[in-house]
Amino acid sequence: MDLAILWFGIVAFFFVGYFVLDGFDFGVGMALPFLSKDDVDRRVMINTIGPVWDLNETWVIVGGAALFAAFPEWYATLFSGFYLALLLILLALIVRGVSFEYRHQRPDSRWKKWFDCMIFVGSLLPALLWGVAFANIVQGVALDAQYNYTGTLFDLLNPYALLGGLTTLLLFFTHGVVFISLKTDGEIRERARKLAVKSGLAAIVVAAAFLLWTAIAHFSVVFVVLALLAAVALIASWVANLRGAEGWSFTFMAVTIALAVVSLFAALFPNVMPSSPNPENSLTIANASSSQTTLTVMTWVAAIFLPLILLYQAFTYWIFRKRVTRASIPAEAPVPVEAG
Repeated sequence: MDLAILWFGIVAFFFVGYFVLDGFDFGVGMALPFLSKDDVDRRVMINTIGPVWDLNETWVIVGGAALFAAFPEWYATLFSGFYLALLLILLALIVRGVSFEYRHQRPDSRWKKWFDCMIFVGSLLPALLWGVAFANIVQGVALDAQYNYTGTLFDLLNPYALLGGLTTLLLFFTHGVVFISLKTDGEIRERARKLAVKSGLAAIVVAAAFLLWTAIAHFSVVFVVLALLAAVALIASWVANLRGAEGWSFTFMAVTIALAVVSLFAALFPNVMPSSPNPENSLTIANASSSQTTLTVMTWVAAIFLPLILLYQAFTYWIFRKRVTRASIPAEAPVPVEAG
């Protein structure tokens, strides 16, 4: 087997895992102002992802490391050309993580409101910008003969890429809302299920438009098959949610996102960074990959440690599988009064 093609698949696998897992984290963060009626509701929502959000984020770190080691040319072109967009994603992830840890450090409502706003923004920006970035990669960008990106940030904000960003935003939002209905009980569970019906319809329409545009511009049989399967899974998720089957709805939503990411990698293959003005300047799996020795060593390391990582993640989700309710949220300690 060609190890470069194998590692193209492994990089795709890491990003599938990241978007499926951190995708519902983004959705929960974006849903805070839409589903919560008081601070207890917000604490319930945050606690649904509290034990796993940082574990979910490690997928993008491992994916970036794999990209750097297996495809250094792709990594260099991507991170130098998209540095501003990726920097915004990084800052948003930092802000979101800090907010999760610090919002409960003071009982003051204004303090919590600020951190809740940062959780919302820190979830919305990555959900949008990841879609913009991947849509640009599939569409192709301006590269010179040395594989340097010659465009600007505004060139990345083209209609196709913005539609891709809106697609990921709506998919992640719906994914997160369905996750809330799966992990909570009572009124917030019902509100989440009703909101998922509305956001799911919007996601179906926008995702269909994006996949159709991609199929027309980058037609391949494999992409069309995967895109159709993703569309079927998305509709199945919406129907399952409508019937109150949160587990099935969440499963089909995860399948939707996984198939959508795989379909984009299929549309990209055998390129890794197409050059839109001059196809001869495109980065491909062959000219962007590391040496066979490097890929061989990486393959052995992945074969040993990847199953362990998957087992650990599955164990974590099993331990924290129960629903989070308002009754399970402990009362906050009263504000200490200084003696005067």
